[in-house]
Amino acid sequence: METDPEPVGDSSTNVMLWFALDLVCVLGFVVVGNFTHGTPLGEYLGTAWPFVVGLVVAWMAPGTRDVPTILWPTGVVVWAVTTVVGLGLRWASGAGLSGAFPLVTAAVLAALLIGWRVIPEVLVRRRGRQARYL
Repeated sequence: METDPEPVGDSSTNVMLWFALDLVCVLGFVVVGNFTHGTPLGEYLGTAWPFVVGLVVAWMAPGTRDVPTILWPTGVVVWAVTTVVGLGLRWASGAGLSGAFPLVTAAVLAALLIGWRVIPEVLVRRRGRQARYL
């Protein structure tokens, strides 16, 4: 009896590496956004902290550390929690959510936090196809 393949496990890798990659994505989002809008360098931390807290909360979700490189559910959960918590904290701190900022934030963080997880998924699928022909 065949069963569905297990998700790509990351037990042999350093989970902090994958968290660091997500953190780089979040900080990159903040740096590019602030630079684009001409925000003074001193205000970057004020923009970043809500999303960094959101990312930490996302990584505390059950299962996130078990298989951090898969698209579903890990990538989607990390993106959704980071975005919702980050925007919520930003709003609660009085920083504002004017205009299209929430939509742009959601779209860019999706591209970054879910996007990099496409690479391991594609590689695993490609390896699986190649193994069938060997």
